[in-house]
Amino acid sequence: MITWMQKHKKYLIITIWISTIAFVGAGFVGWGQYDYGEKAGSVAKVGSVDISMGELQKSYSNLYAQYSQMFQGEFDEEKANSFGLKSQALQYLIQQALVLNLAKSYDLEVDDTEVLAEITAQSPFHVDGIFNKERYKEVLTKNNIKIKEYEEDVKKELLIRKTLSLLPADVKENELKILDTAISIADKINYKVLDANAISVETPDEFLKPFWESRKGDFMSQISYDIKFIKQPRVSKDYDNATLNEYYTDNKTSFKDEEGKILPFDAVKERIKAELDAKESKKEALKTYVAYKKGEADGVEIQASTISPANNPFGIDAFEIISKLTLLSPFSKPVMVGEDYYTFELVKVNQPQPKSYEEAKRDVIYLYTDEQKRTKLLDLANKSFATFKGTTTDFITGNDSNKLTDLSKDEADEFLAELFTSQQKKGFVTLESGNIVMYNVLEQKLLNNTNTNQSNPIVRLKSAMFNEGLIKNLQNKYKTEIFIQGL
Repeated sequence: MITWMQKHKKYLIITIWISTIAFVGAGFVGWGQYDYGEKAGSVAKVGSVDISMGELQKSYSNLYAQYSQMFQGEFDEEKANSFGLKSQALQYLIQQALVLNLAKSYDLEVDDTEVLAEITAQSPFHVDGIFNKERYKEVLTKNNIKIKEYEEDVKKELLIRKTLSLLPADVKENELKILDTAISIADKINYKVLDANAISVETPDEFLKPFWESRKGDFMSQISYDIKFIKQPRVSKDYDNATLNEYYTDNKTSFKDEEGKILPFDAVKERIKAELDAKESKKEALKTYVAYKKGEADGVEIQASTISPANNPFGIDAFEIISKLTLLSPFSKPVMVGEDYYTFELVKVNQPQPKSYEEAKRDVIYLYTDEQKRTKLLDLANKSFATFKGTTTDFITGNDSNKLTDLSKDEADEFLAELFTSQQKKGFVTLESGNIVMYNVLEQKLLNNTNTNQSNPIVRLKSAMFNEGLIKNLQNKYKTEIFIQGL
């Protein structure tokens, strides 16, 4: 597999360059010499689209994660260098930029409604199957991704999809006939599932510590912030009726019932008091904030704390504000947390550091156990796939995952996809779950099926080929300048 991927890596890019945005933190190191000059904010420019260093970092990290998944964790910097992954990361962004230039020439746009629909449909942000705003903020914060940055990435992905959707690759009737033949092949197989959970792994320190030593970079602490803060408690005052009535008169349209009718003064009197208290609280907090910035906050209690995504008593919104502070501009305006206002001062940013063995031990045990199970299961499969005895099926096709009852649907789909593209009569398939399915093809026959599904592999294949040709044409149309050496 490694040899094939190295040989065909330039084509592999085409197949994965339009991908779902991954939650991957960019652990990035310098790449050779950088020509800052007039293009200090960019590593490359394609047509009128600039490519930033941050985008390059993210592209590299996302590609690294995808390859690591393909190799089931057996992927490191040495393999990344042999694949030219840094160059691939830049080429990925250049391909994106070429299509974005095309989108500009067509005056194509993606509006906020489309971005919102895409984000709310993404399952990582769901709670009980429904989009949850707090979950959305939490997931991005824990992955050190800023909301504005993520939404810009989503908008870019949607614009690329929209542009390519206007350029379909047609499929001819004879190609569908070829597909009919391919998907009508049915196999009768004997198969056996090797369950990773049946493998026991010992985890004494003498095994775990060398594993941790070799992968310290995988066990990092979270970014944290040393801060000082001032708390402004909620102000509670007495207001005369004239003040309350004046506020009601000025804001009565905001006091409505479920039917949209304006509520009478007496029904909202307590709400008016609460809103006036909130305004007074904010006013006092702003006064204290100004005095604190000037070093004149005498008599005010200044507290200190260290916060991180996992240890944050102030809430997601406050954490996002703190994360945007800098040592040159360390003060935040008052932020409401619960019913109180807080002014924060950034003292120090603590970048992620390798965890000690004891700190990382729980994660080390998990990864070590998973790796050992996969290794032992693979060894077992290699030794036994040629002679095993398992369950014999009826004739099945790639659409018969429901007939493999000792596998989940996802596992069965994954296995059948591999089975019907394999040239081996006997073999085994390693699944993403860690389980392995050994198989022996006993018989084959051709079923009398007709394919009417226009969303099929030939469409996808021709689309990939079309995209490759499109990129070549766009490269001739839009000038590409690269400002970083060695790529």
